[in-house]
Amino acid sequence: MANQKMSWEKLLSCTRVAAITNDKDKHRTDYYRDYDRIIFSSAFRRLGRKTQVHPLASNDHIHTRLTHSLETSSVGRGMGIAIGKELEFKKELPTEITPHDIGAVVQAACVAHDIGNPPFGHAGEYAIRHWYENNPHLWNKCLKNEDNNERKINDLILFEGNAQGLRMLTQLENYVFNGGLRLTYSTLSSTIKYPWGSNHPSATKKGKFSIFNSEIKIYEDIAIATNLIKNGCGEYSRHPLSYLVEAADDICYKIIDIEDALELKLCRLDDVKEIFFNMGGEEKVGHIPSGRREIIYLRTVAINNLVNKCVAIFKNYYNKIMSGEFENDLISKIRGQEEKGLFAAKKITEEKIFNDQRKIEIEIGSHSCIDIIMKSLVEAVNQFKENHSKMTFKSKRLFKLMGDNKPNEGDSYYNCYMKINDYISGMTDNYATFIAGQINGMAN
Repeated sequence: MANQKMSWEKLLSCTRVAAITNDKDKHRTDYYRDYDRIIFSSAFRRLGRKTQVHPLASNDHIHTRLTHSLETSSVGRGMGIAIGKELEFKKELPTEITPHDIGAVVQAACVAHDIGNPPFGHAGEYAIRHWYENNPHLWNKCLKNEDNNERKINDLILFEGNAQGLRMLTQLENYVFNGGLRLTYSTLSSTIKYPWGSNHPSATKKGKFSIFNSEIKIYEDIAIATNLIKNGCGEYSRHPLSYLVEAADDICYKIIDIEDALELKLCRLDDVKEIFFNMGGEEKVGHIPSGRREIIYLRTVAINNLVNKCVAIFKNYYNKIMSGEFENDLISKIRGQEEKGLFAAKKITEEKIFNDQRKIEIEIGSHSCIDIIMKSLVEAVNQFKENHSKMTFKSKRLFKLMGDNKPNEGDSYYNCYMKINDYISGMTDNYATFIAGQINGMAN
């Protein structure tokens, strides 16, 4: 594998999923069109009412998945342009591609990186997993005669927002089950953080994977189109630009989680100043504005410095990244006082932010919401599969409620349950709360 190297000609493929022709736009590159398609999708718009860290926050300054995604895309675009300029200097940039095109690919992948997340953030993800794990008698036996039985079961009990994101982009938006948003292979490949399925050790041990059984063929097409290298175990490597997407996400959430905590008064500015100074790479800075503007200044310095560090690490490990041998992530390679700041940021986040009492209370409630919705929908699916003419009135109305997500004649049990996940993961926090209340007879 050491002698292999990925090619930017292939990595920047403009071919689109399921597109019959690759029509061009004289005003926009293919990568900017990807960005626009994601931004204008209903799935992206719903991120405005989905939890980043604090569910159902009443404070308008708190980040949602939408604002986080937009900020991540801004950071990612800058890193992409910087790496594009490096590729241009090394004469490895294809002739028709500019450094800003590299930035556009990363920007598009960044706005899509959380598009598959369910309501209530990670709490919602855990709630879906928890329901499948604790109610096998209602669904597990139904999958016993299907191909890839074990992997399909894992897809459900290890439900993953990253894998749902790939499904959302390639199956559920616009051209439903016919290419989805029909993005370029380069953008799709750059969104994939964990290029393996739910049967992989990292999935079963850590719950991290990016490919459901239902998207195996699509992922194979993506990997082949972008010419990703396979390792000794026969697994595809990550797209090089996916490391920039991941780093942009890491930088943003490590900083904005603290910024939100300050807004909610979960910690004081004096508690975190040193953290920001360290992440900013300097113990002392010049004149700092006072009040709310102070944290804005400190955040700006920290983001700029961490971006520069990640760009430098990408350059230092460039050959390993291009040969598919790079391990871990860019942020993990940062050393010095920035590493100290990042560690302190993680510590204060875990101790003071993730354990906030109101956050815990709402997350417990989110499990109840998901449980109520899951149980009703799975019962409706089972009735539909056993004898749809004998479905109860409630089950029929639930199918109506699911709209385009409702199962069809000929769908396997696996596909039916995946459509339940599609419906629930597409919900906002508010809508999931409302629907659970309606199902439970607490109508408004």
